[in-house]
Amino acid sequence: MGEPFIGSEAVTAGRLTPYQLRSTCTPIHRDVYLPRGSELTAVTRARAAWLWSGRAGIVAGQSAAALHGAKWVDDRASAELQYPNRRPPEGITTWSDRFEDDETSLVDGVRVTTPARTALDIACRYPRGRAVAAIDSLARATKLKVADVELLAERYRGRRGIRAAVDVLALVDAGAESPQETRVRLVLIAAGFPRPETQIPVYDEWGQLVAVLDMGWQDVKVGVDYDGKHHRMTRSQFARDIMRHADVTELGWDDVRITAEDGDGAIIGRVSRARDRRT
Repeated sequence: MGEPFIGSEAVTAGRLTPYQLRSTCTPIHRDVYLPRGSELTAVTRARAAWLWSGRAGIVAGQSAAALHGAKWVDDRASAELQYPNRRPPEGITTWSDRFEDDETSLVDGVRVTTPARTALDIACRYPRGRAVAAIDSLARATKLKVADVELLAERYRGRRGIRAAVDVLALVDAGAESPQETRVRLVLIAAGFPRPETQIPVYDEWGQLVAVLDMGWQDVKVGVDYDGKHHRMTRSQFARDIMRHADVTELGWDDVRITAEDGDGAIIGRVSRARDRRT
């Protein structure tokens, strides 16, 4: 994958001629280029935005999460920077907030907000569901501790969005393996169910691991699994899922399988009936 670079620097250094720059590279921002044919991902957008700022900005928000290794960051979304420029070009979002030296770090030479500060910014700025899903992924990628973000929130008590951020942080769970799993978990919590555990191992009578359930309640042996498209991509995967479900059921679990077609009401109803059967 090609990396973004500053065109004038490449020409001055003799790595490219002006003609090669025009003919073999694609401009992303003013004087920032990407080799033609390279994929424009959340990571390359973040690095390109940082170069556009003259390497003076701090990559933040979901762009920082991408550089920290979080999955599920939208490759089409604008890059996000802590940078005092109120008129960024298309494809870049900027803001200028107070931050301390211990809230930034270097990732492959790029100045980025730390995982804790990244989580706080996301919690303050994004709608609740999107924020929880983004921080779930960030926590899974970086071993982020919510307690560290809560301490940082204390530092900025009174900042706009902090009260909402505290509510978001209380819902974060690094066990979620996709935004869809986060959504299902939040639907269940909002419906009044006890907060589900995530990534629950199920063992057979010989102590062999049979399955890991996406979420559920061990006390009543009710599991909830989100079946994404990849579960139906191949016949072999489909067959494994059927056998897995049968094995879990034989071990005394009521395993509720959810798909993208299930709305909130369907999820709540099916889980409620499963729990009623157990209690």
